[in-house]
Amino acid sequence: QVELVETGGGQVETGGSLRLSCAASGRTDKIFGMAWFRQTPGNERECVGVIDRSGGSTWYPDTVKGRFTISRDNAQNTMSLQMNSLKPEDTAVYYCAASNRWHLPGPASNLYDYWGQGTQVTVSS
Repeated sequence: QVELVETGGGQVETGGSLRLSCAASGRTDKIFGMAWFRQTPGNERECVGVIDRSGGSTWYPDTVKGRFTISRDNAQNTMSLQMNSLKPEDTAVYYCAASNRWHLPGPASNLYDYWGQGTQVTVSS
């Protein structure tokens, strides 16, 4: 089994930055592509970044492109999300996700097999 734990959430003012981290443990050899998602009450989870197994390929939706950067360190079994120029609409619970099937999964949540418990990010105006 794989366990994912997110850290780094918190409250920041508009225009500020936060860095989220995701630590993986357990059968980390089963982890291929990874991603960050976010969710607000009453809405589906939205993918905000995908990274392939090697860390060499990434994908972002237009809503965060140029502001968010996803990275991973396979030696440390960690993944990060650097979030800059934050906006109030970035407020959400952010989740770390990992796939045991796809090297570069897409943004659909059903492509991921392991999920963290989530961390709250609040951007005040």
